[in-house]
Amino acid sequence: MTPRVREILNWYGADNPGVLANLARLLNHGKLSGTGKLVILPVDQGFEHGPARSFAKNPDGYDPAYHIELAIEAGCNAYAAPLGAIEAVARDYAGEIPLILKINNSETLFANKSPISALTSYVDDALRLGCSAIGFTIYPGSSERKSMYEEIAQAAREAKAAGLAVVIWSYPRGEQLSKEGETAIDVVAYAAHLAAQLGAHIIKVKPPTSHIEQAAAAKVYQEQGIKVNSLADRTRHVVQACFAGKRIVIFSGGEAKGTEDLIKEIGDLAQGGAFGSIMGRNAFQRPKKEAIQLLHNVMEAFAGKKL
Repeated sequence: MTPRVREILNWYGADNPGVLANLARLLNHGKLSGTGKLVILPVDQGFEHGPARSFAKNPDGYDPAYHIELAIEAGCNAYAAPLGAIEAVARDYAGEIPLILKINNSETLFANKSPISALTSYVDDALRLGCSAIGFTIYPGSSERKSMYEEIAQAAREAKAAGLAVVIWSYPRGEQLSKEGETAIDVVAYAAHLAAQLGAHIIKVKPPTSHIEQAAAAKVYQEQGIKVNSLADRTRHVVQACFAGKRIVIFSGGEAKGTEDLIKEIGDLAQGGAFGSIMGRNAFQRPKKEAIQLLHNVMEAFAGKKL
């Protein structure tokens, strides 16, 4: 147990020893163990986008074992996936890496301007499979937000009672948000804050742009001189929005991009105080050797040194 991890655990004073132990497992695993930083491999894209769009670029990815082996060999803090993928590997790799069960998911076969994910598994499944945490997506801005907030409130209560940590993917989306607004700095900071208010231990958001979506927010940003020009500044603001940095905030890798652009983005996120990254397609769509090297580079950026 390092002083930094102990400091982070102290932020979660309402939680029982089981939750704290599982948060410690996440923070004390892999190449970033003890640093207070996290790099997690999430593979829910097959459910969310379809198998060909997710895995055809690297056909090894059709096999769930490939992904957990990639996470283990790269030294990730955890591996996150929906029920079927976790069930396919949980026994063979039991105890080798902390697992996060993504308990709600959506698919792209039906387009909906007001998205909501379906519950696809439960806290009992996470316990049965030896997971350290549950994962849950909310879409702030959707007209279905009431149902989502109520679902995660119930799931988070059950998870915490059972000693599991809670990870919330918070992705603004809905009829009253423009496409540009989904990653606007004011909207992303708001979405991150909502996840914190809903009881998340770990919050996942997309890297924000300098666009400000809400007119009422734009006035405050200007009057208070909130810096949004650089990604590092915007990251700092999002982290601040989560209880003055006393919640773990990690950022998605987003759409597939070139290595140089990705590493620059990671460097900016790290400079802004991000706690880490949750990187899926940008990793697993590459050959394993290349993916491992990329993940190591990402980890080194967050650690601030050669690992």
